[in-house]
Amino acid sequence: MQISRVGSIQCILGEGPVWDVAEQALYFLDIGRRLIHRFAPSDGSLKSWEAPSGPGAMALRERGGAVVAIKDTLHTLDFGTGAFEPLAVARDQPAEATFNDGKVDRQGRFVVGSCSTSMDAPTPIGGIYCLQPSGSLQKIAGDIAFSNSPCFSPDGRTLYFSDSARHALYAYEYDTQRGRVGARRLLADTSQLGGLPDGSTVDSEGLIWVAIFRGRKVAAFRPDGRLERVIDLPVSLPGSVMFGGAGLDQLYVATIDPAYFNEPTEKGAGCLYVIEGLGARGLPEPRFAG
Repeated sequence: MQISRVGSIQCILGEGPVWDVAEQALYFLDIGRRLIHRFAPSDGSLKSWEAPSGPGAMALRERGGAVVAIKDTLHTLDFGTGAFEPLAVARDQPAEATFNDGKVDRQGRFVVGSCSTSMDAPTPIGGIYCLQPSGSLQKIAGDIAFSNSPCFSPDGRTLYFSDSARHALYAYEYDTQRGRVGARRLLADTSQLGGLPDGSTVDSEGLIWVAIFRGRKVAAFRPDGRLERVIDLPVSLPGSVMFGGAGLDQLYVATIDPAYFNEPTEKGAGCLYVIEGLGARGLPEPRFAG
């Protein structure tokens, strides 16, 4: 196994990596600088777009461009012009909440979390929203203080989702026909790992790979909650993970600079990393069908 730094980009708040199989490119966010990046490993090129405010999540669209979650609104992004246009608004989201972290389900819906904007004392005013391809946006779950980790089991019938404020990684029953959640169970408490569950992805065998924020590691859990594997990282604030590469066997890790929280920075913080030789493979990330 080998962990390497990718390119020279250094984020202040690196999050939300999305590997696109068609383009063989990695999209990821620097929320602190309001940027959406596209990195192409084939030639090392980097292209960036500036959002009107910090983007909490993004997904690529089947028709081109992206859908980007900002505060209480989902926007479309035209990569050619850089223009953002409102698509749907979460009118029932409290003013003290914001979108944070999202993934596309196996049917092409964009499922995005909502959370408290207070990092010191978050309250469970957030939840989970589902954007249908038609543009209809509905809240499908509540009782979330700090949303993270959305990802889907290989069959699409389980939604994994974290409340980082509770160190809790949950598994929700997921209705693939309607885009709705059912019963929720606690899959894992990451307190044992010394950090909070942040961005996640699922591999082809169904393991859930989770960035452990403040824990300096990535952890892999089995669907029954058993801890399968722990990988130590060179920095303490991993933000999110995503499998990529031609064989979907490279795990990309977006990280965060402690300076964002007015803490001393550390060498390599905010950089993008790739872990090779894991012996695991990811799944192609769906595009939003709307």
